[in-house]
Amino acid sequence: MRIQASLLTSLLIPTALAQKIYQGFNSGSTLTDRTAKTESDFTSEFRTAQRLYSSPGTFNSARLYTNIQASTSNTPISAFPAAIATNTSLLLGIWCSGTDDISNEIEALRTAVGQHGDSLRSLVVGISVGSEDLYRVSESGVRNKAGLGKGADDIVEFIRQVRESLGGMGLGDVPVGHVDTWSAWSNSSNSAVIDACDFIGTDLYPYYEDDKDNEIANAKSIFTQTLNQTLTAAGDKPVWITETGWPVSGPNFGKAVASKENAQRYWSEVGCGLFGKTNTWWYNLRDSNPDNEAKFAITEDLSTTSTAFNLSCPAGSGAPASVNLDQSKDEEKKGDSASMSGLMTSAVLFGAVGFSMALGAFF
Repeated sequence: MRIQASLLTSLLIPTALAQKIYQGFNSGSTLTDRTAKTESDFTSEFRTAQRLYSSPGTFNSARLYTNIQASTSNTPISAFPAAIATNTSLLLGIWCSGTDDISNEIEALRTAVGQHGDSLRSLVVGISVGSEDLYRVSESGVRNKAGLGKGADDIVEFIRQVRESLGGMGLGDVPVGHVDTWSAWSNSSNSAVIDACDFIGTDLYPYYEDDKDNEIANAKSIFTQTLNQTLTAAGDKPVWITETGWPVSGPNFGKAVASKENAQRYWSEVGCGLFGKTNTWWYNLRDSNPDNEAKFAITEDLSTTSTAFNLSCPAGSGAPASVNLDQSKDEEKKGDSASMSGLMTSAVLFGAVGFSMALGAFF
């Protein structure tokens, strides 16, 4: 199925809200054992994304789901200093489900901006108020036991509160939107959310579309069909691909089979048509949801070379050229990291004053 020309334009041509095309991965706040990610965890994740062997362009953006460090009430998430250290742009997230009050989310962001100033502000490409909240309260979401969600009126109110707070943080020009499924966006009862957004984030997973003959051979056409549904609902609002991917392992879903081979085919047929053309945050670099039997991680232990499949895109796909082709450089960086670890151990043992200020020379 071909995307209609008018809809293709709204998806692929940069707008005043996005003069640059961003590509990266989603990043949860916890590890698979449910412990909170540390700054070091996020830093390793962001650096790995940028150094992936033969990736189509550099993946130097991350989408967050919350501003709050896991297991705290309103401490800023450790992803912020990690993003600054690695020059990783951020699509921020405000977690909305299961609460009637997002003041802690706003306060965490305010605190982070106060701590980091323009170093953080310059990396923020947008703020998503909520993630799949509308889907979770829909008939299909309830049937699938998707968890707590929020209705359209609540999301609109939360968007208003976020906008009201951003000016005082120096983020008044940052686009504010919401992320949800194509089915939520195409539901006319949610049109007020579209009206309130600067951008529309959409999560598209042909793997889960078990009523659409969802074998891998049909994945591209299903993706296009559901994307068109979102584009039609969005009207003149830009649409960003905030989640998509195919699991490398896990249970079959309808006719969809989770495997590395199918994940690579999906990357080649769908991802390579998006990279470099529209803002895309792939799902995912590493797994962080222990409750999901389907595993989407394209890396093992955040290795830049031992990826689940070949990341290069086929000729003629229009994707950016492959980068990070010299694997020896990655080995050199690993050596630098090992040297850094030894130096930091020495610093701890010998009490080197101001040692941490010298670390910048290695990055």
